[in-house]
Amino acid sequence: MQSTAPLEQPALIGKYRWTICMLLFFATTINYLDRQVLSLLKPALELEFGWSNTDYANIASVFQFTYAVSMLFAGRIIDRLGTKSGYSWAIIIWSLAAMVHALAIPIGQSIVSLIAWVGIGAVSVSVAGFMFSRALLGIGEAGNFPAAIKATAEYFPKKERSLTTGIFNSGTTVGAILAPLTVPWIAVKWGWEAAFLGIGALGFIWLFFWLYAYEKPEKQKRLTEAERNYINEGQSVQTTELKYSSIPWFKLLGYRQTWAFAFGKFMTDGVWWFFLFWLPAYLNDQYQMTGTAIMLPLAILYSMTMFGSIGGGWFPMYFIKRGFEPYDGRMKAMLLIAIIPLVVLAAQPLGQVSYWMPVLLIGIGASAHQAWSANIFTTVSDMFPAKAVGSVVGIGGMAGGLGGVLVTKLGGAIFDHYKSLGKIETGYTIMFAICSIAYLVAWTVMKWLVPRYKPVTDL
Repeated sequence: MQSTAPLEQPALIGKYRWTICMLLFFATTINYLDRQVLSLLKPALELEFGWSNTDYANIASVFQFTYAVSMLFAGRIIDRLGTKSGYSWAIIIWSLAAMVHALAIPIGQSIVSLIAWVGIGAVSVSVAGFMFSRALLGIGEAGNFPAAIKATAEYFPKKERSLTTGIFNSGTTVGAILAPLTVPWIAVKWGWEAAFLGIGALGFIWLFFWLYAYEKPEKQKRLTEAERNYINEGQSVQTTELKYSSIPWFKLLGYRQTWAFAFGKFMTDGVWWFFLFWLPAYLNDQYQMTGTAIMLPLAILYSMTMFGSIGGGWFPMYFIKRGFEPYDGRMKAMLLIAIIPLVVLAAQPLGQVSYWMPVLLIGIGASAHQAWSANIFTTVSDMFPAKAVGSVVGIGGMAGGLGGVLVTKLGGAIFDHYKSLGKIETGYTIMFAICSIAYLVAWTVMKWLVPRYKPVTDL
């Protein structure tokens, strides 16, 4: 039904829920700061340790694989522990793991000695150490989005969830902006180890505010009764019912809604991770830009994605206010969003003019991804009761992580192949083409699986 409530109503009944949204935003910012440090240091580490593109792809894909598998369990663990405790443990683990990267070489030496003792062939010390560190980071970081989406389901009515998700999801953009502005400078001044230690420590500052400010809405003393009622407005499951319920994964996999979300994540998460993990390498490979030279182009590129994240969260409200069910309005918006990444097809041809052309075009494509991401996450809380949201997000996150592994490994192999031929630009052309069409493929399959709004009511 179309809402007849005035737009200013939420401001009159209280706004503590937006404090929670900002905490989710800052956690997501730190999450992406931590995961991007390696990609920004890749040119320097590549020179220091003699990595190939395949070596780097192997290190990056270990993160994505452990992230993918952990996402499946993270949603279930957060459903069991509750949002407050689950999020706390997630950021503790990933912050410690981010700092452990500084010890990658001694860790790698221990791993190489161990596997040599059991008779396994030689492995590069640096690759082994960074793979171990990335695996730990993937385990911890897997908790961010299941916890954030669950907190959104607890603290926001359905009509505000896509906007809320867009706002906190813009933390991925802010993290991506801040990383190139800080990491290269820290590395030049104090060394690459200091970059991992300094950025990793930020999570513990956030943890203090989270433990102080968060509580379930029904127990939250800072909420007015009017805001508590507003939060519960239109929800099929009230916040007082958001207890852990052991819903079997196989039961969740029996719903087409689960598969729609999982396929959408599988097809598109790898695109964002490709942009995140490979763009510093792209500027180095094709334009010979290293160190602090990449700071401004990447900061501008990722700044553009902020508009997509917040604008994408708002976009479905245009259709919802005209009488569409939330899911149906969201899918209409997502179709238009899925068309935008096609502009990335022009990045390589126009890149001959200036490196700013691919930077701006990829920025538009990455911005569309953030708009897409804000909406695909919210389709879960549109169709599933809140007690199952964490588990379904975990299943989709695992699918997205596996898609990311595929894209990263494919990219590493393609880049090494074409670099050996002296045509590295052809490798990037192929990968940009894959990234461009992924969203239309994802939307088509999602729409086929769930043609219209059909909430799950029997869990």
